[in-house]
Amino acid sequence: MSEEPPRPPRRKRYGGKNPRRFEDKYKEHDPARYADTIAKVIAAGKTPAGSHIPILLDECIDALALQSGMIGVDATLGYGGHALGILQKIVPAGKLIGLDIDPMELPKTAARLAAKGYPEGCFETVRSNYAGIAKVIASHGLTSVDFVMADLGCSSMQFDNPSRGFSFKVAGPLDMRMNPERGLSASEWLAKVSVARFENVLLDHSDEPRARSIAEALAGNHFSSTLGFAQAIRESIRVSDEDERERTVRRVFQAVRIAVNEEFTALDAFLRELPRCLKPGGRAAILTFHSGEDRRVKQSFKAGIRDGLYSDINDQVIIASDDERRLNPRSTSAKLRWVIRASDSD
Repeated sequence: MSEEPPRPPRRKRYGGKNPRRFEDKYKEHDPARYADTIAKVIAAGKTPAGSHIPILLDECIDALALQSGMIGVDATLGYGGHALGILQKIVPAGKLIGLDIDPMELPKTAARLAAKGYPEGCFETVRSNYAGIAKVIASHGLTSVDFVMADLGCSSMQFDNPSRGFSFKVAGPLDMRMNPERGLSASEWLAKVSVARFENVLLDHSDEPRARSIAEALAGNHFSSTLGFAQAIRESIRVSDEDERERTVRRVFQAVRIAVNEEFTALDAFLRELPRCLKPGGRAAILTFHSGEDRRVKQSFKAGIRDGLYSDINDQVIIASDDERRLNPRSTSAKLRWVIRASDSD
C-alpha cells in the first residue's frame, strides 16, 4: 500500500480585513483575480499592496497634449499607471520608452503592460536612471522625442514593501536603495557619514529645523532596522508634540533616502538634459512630492524660459483635487509642472 504524497501547506485564509503583513496580502497582490478587494482598498483611501495608484493622471495626460503616433519617454516607469494612460493615447503608431532603475519592479511592470495587448514595438522598457535619458534616446536612433513624463520620488511598491526599508512604520532592513544592487544601503551610509555632512543633508533634503542636534546624535552610528532608526530619531529630539515628533522622523527618513539614492544629483542632470531631448514644441510633465524636488523643477523651467529653451510653462502649479486626495492620500503633496520646448521661430 503506497503512501499518499504530502499535501502542500494551505495558504493562510484571508479573513476579510487587510492582513497586517505585506507578504500576506495575497488578494491585493493579485488584482486580476480580486478586483472587488482592490476596489474596497482604494475606496478606503489606501494603496493596494505591491501597487501604485497614478497621481494626477488626467492632468498629466492633458499637459503632454498626446496624439496618436507620438514618440516619448516615461522617465520613471514605476508601476506603469501613467505609462498605461499614455499608451492609450499614442497607439497604434506611437511608441513609449519606459525607464526605471529598480531591478525588482521593472520586470513586473514590463510584464503587466505587455499583458494589455498593445501592438509589438509600441512599448519598450530600459533599465536606466532618468539622468541618462539623452543616452537612452540616442540608443534608439532618435535625436529627440515628442514628450517626456517624470513622476519623481519613491513609488508605493517600494515604500510599502518592508524588505526595501523605506518606511518607518513597519520593521525591515534599513536599506532604502531604489536599486539594491548599487551603492551603500541607508544603514551603511549612516555608519560612514560625518556630523557636518548629515546636517547638510537634513537641511537641504528635508528642511529639517533640528538638523544639527539630530546629526550630532546619529551620524556615524549603526542602525540595522527601520524601526530601530526611527526610535533613535525620536530619542534624539526634545519635542512634547507627538505629531511633530513623527513629522521629524518622516523628514529624516526622506532626507536619508534622497542622499542614499543621490536623487537630487540625478534630478539636476535630468533637468539639464531635458531641453535637448524634446523636439521643438515637445512637452514635458513632472510630478514632484516635496519642496526640494519642486524647487529644482521650478527654477530649471524658469531658467529655460529666460534662456529661450522653453516657450511656455504653467503659471500655477497643479495639485490634486479634493476627491483625489480623499481617495489617494499620497496625492496630497503632489505638484505638477509642465513645459513646452521652444521652436526655432520662437
